[in-house]
Parts: sequence; structure tokens; C-alpha cells
Amino acid sequence: MGLGVLDRSRTVAPEGWSRWLVPPSALAVHLSIGQAYAWSVFKTPLEKALHLNGVESGLPFQLAIVMLGLSAAFGGTLVERNGPRWAMAVASVAFGAGFLIAALGVATSQFWLVVVGYGLVGGIGLGIGYISPVSTLIKWFPDRPGMATGIAIMGFGGGALIASPWSTAMLAGFGTSTSGIAETFAVHGVVYALFMAMGVFLVRVPADGWKPAGWDPSQATAHKLITTNNVSASNAIKTPQFWLLWLVLCLNVTAGIGILEKASPMIVDFFKVSPAPAAGFVALLSLTNMLGRFVWSSTSDAIGRKNMYRIYLGVGALLYLVLVLAGGSSKVVFVLAAMLILSFYGGGFSTVPAYLRDLFGTYQVGAIHGRLLTAWSVAGVAGPLIIDGIADAQHAAGKSGPALYSLSFFIMIGLLVVGFVANELIRPVDSKFHEPVATVDAPAAEEVDAK
Repeated sequence: MGLGVLDRSRTVAPEGWSRWLVPPSALAVHLSIGQAYAWSVFKTPLEKALHLNGVESGLPFQLAIVMLGLSAAFGGTLVERNGPRWAMAVASVAFGAGFLIAALGVATSQFWLVVVGYGLVGGIGLGIGYISPVSTLIKWFPDRPGMATGIAIMGFGGGALIASPWSTAMLAGFGTSTSGIAETFAVHGVVYALFMAMGVFLVRVPADGWKPAGWDPSQATAHKLITTNNVSASNAIKTPQFWLLWLVLCLNVTAGIGILEKASPMIVDFFKVSPAPAAGFVALLSLTNMLGRFVWSSTSDAIGRKNMYRIYLGVGALLYLVLVLAGGSSKVVFVLAAMLILSFYGGGFSTVPAYLRDLFGTYQVGAIHGRLLTAWSVAGVAGPLIIDGIADAQHAAGKSGPALYSLSFFIMIGLLVVGFVANELIRPVDSKFHEPVATVDAPAAEEVDAK
């Protein structure tokens, strides 16, 4: 069959194809690349086997998140042009190869190969895989875009729930020496590549002119900033709406990822709990991160994307205030507030593709989404720096417990308020940025239009 099987023309769904087969194909990819959230399982074994410190053992993960944003930004147009099957195939090869290169690095005690493999090569797989099904899902579910993207992106948030116990079990079986870690990485690379391949061959795109039975797009435009016009990716980045939404996503992610990255030591600092409850807290946050991606994005279909972000940012700021004022006095209050914040963190990721569709149309929404994910790269560095840096400084000043985090929590409140204001400033895109109908419908546009 050759590479022709990956062509967009080979993925157009025949008449009668069920659109409900597309979310499982997206899940096959997102559940796999969601392994990134379970990287912490490998930190301690790598530190002991390769004599690394904590900062060094985190480098592969940090580079992977940076490459996620960059590859999504630069690869978004290629994803739109070549279609979801091509993108998923590239992601499968890159993500699997990243693990195999990392396995070689551990086996030969060359840590730089682990960084290059998991961080650089695997990170490219993360970025391309993350955006690969988004525009396709939006086109299959124009009536429920929040729900559709929520299903897929929920998989990314929940990937760690599968990867963490699986990786732990393999390390227990193979051992935590260099050979055992290398074998674990190699198995990961092969299994994830095969599992992602299921999505590659299952995915389909709708035929030209397809729409859900009974769906009237003109009725949807009366609510929730939804447009029937289209904006190209090159024009989208010229609009204030894009940069306001970039800021909204960046600040919402910064507020959530700060807690996510520091979750286990944070609850220990607050309540002096043992490792087992601390691990349970991390699992709870992973669960709410996953569920929030589906529940809140689905809710946005009913109340609108702008209203949903008002909740993420406004209620999120109030929850941080609760952590400052009462978080140290009650484990229940602390855990519930943190769980809600992480649900908003996850929901922000899954709601933003539908928000982009509402503002810019479906024409090149995948490429626009890729560019927007550079906000994740920035937030992935900023959030942990704020929480970790201030906690270290406060500890050096002789403080302990909740006092280590009060200042950083106040900073998060301020960031969320700024995000709330930015969301309020978002208006419909000026007509001067709209694509002519003839351009969108012309055959030449097929190379960038995910139909």
C-alpha cells in the first residue's frame, strides 16, 4: 500500500460512516502520549542508575513539554495539509522512537541520549499527536465540539493513570538497574507505537458538505460567539482575539501546572502526611485533571466557551484564596480545592479548541490550535518556577508548612484575575480577517482544509 494509505484522500469517510468511531481513534493516540504525565515514575530510578540529581532527571520531561508546544505550532499547518492519518502516523513513529532512543541512552549510560530521545524526538511526537485529531473531531461534531475534543483530550490527562502503574510494574519486573530501565523504555516504545497505530487506521474525515442530521448552523450563531466565517492561521495570529486567548490559556495552565508539578511534596509540607497518602493525592489530581477535560468542555457546549473560562479563571482565583486562608487548617478543604483547580486546568485544554472554532471557524483550526499551544510551553516553565522558586526561597528564610506557598498562591490569584480580564475583552473577529467563501470552498484549499 505504501505511504498512499496515509493520504487525506484515502481517509474520507464513506456514506453511512459513524462519526462515533472517530473519538476512539483520537483516544488511542492521546492515551498513549498522556504517558508524559507519568514521567515522575522514572525520575528516582534514573537518578540512582545514572547518578543524576533531581533537576537533571527532569530534563527529558521539560524538553518534551517545550517540544510539544513548538512542534504543535510549527507542525499545525502540516497536520491540516496532510490530514489526521498522516499526523497520527508521524506521532506514532516519533513517540515510539523517542522511547527506543532513550532505552539506548540508559543501556549505554549516555543520559544525553535519554534527553534527546524522550525530550526532543518523543516531544515532537507529543506535539503532533496532541493536535492530530482536533480539527477532525470539530468537523465531525460541529454541534458538540466541546464534548468531542473533551473526549480526546481527556485521554491525554488520563494517560498517566494507565502509564504510572504499568511503568511501575515493569520496573519491578525488569529491575531498576540500567538494563532494567532500558528494557522498560523499549517495551514502552513498541507497545505505544502499536497502540497509536490503531488510531492511524481507524480515523476518517467527513466528506465535503457533510453535516450532522438535523443540525442547523445558523441557529448556533445566535449564541456563544460562534461564527460561520473562517480565518486562516496566518491571519489569526494578527488578531487581538488570538493573543487574548493565548494569554488566557497560558495563565490558566500556569495556575494549574504549578500545583500538579509540586503536588506530592506540597501536601507533605502542609500536613506532614506519609508517602502513601501523598501518592493518593497525586492520583486524585490526575483523575480530576482527566475528568475535567470531558465534563467542563461538554458543559461549554451548553453555556458557551466564554462563560466556561469565566468559571475556570474567576472560580479558580477564589479557590486559590481558599487555599491561602483555610487550606492549611483542613485536609478536606485543601484536597477539594486542589482537585477543582486541576479540573479547571484540564478543562482549559479541552475547551480551547472549541473556543478557537467559535472565533475563527473550521478552515485551519488545527493549525491555529498548534500555534496557540506555545502558551503551554511558556506556562510549563512559569508555573513550576513560581511554586518551586518561592518555596525554596521561603524555606531558606526559615519558613515551613503552608507559609512556603502563600506568596506563590497570591501570585496565582493575580495571574488568574489578569486572565479573567483578558477573556472579558474577547469579541468576535473583525470581518477584515475573514477568508472569502470562494477561497475556503475552492479545491486548492483542500491542502489546508481538514474536510
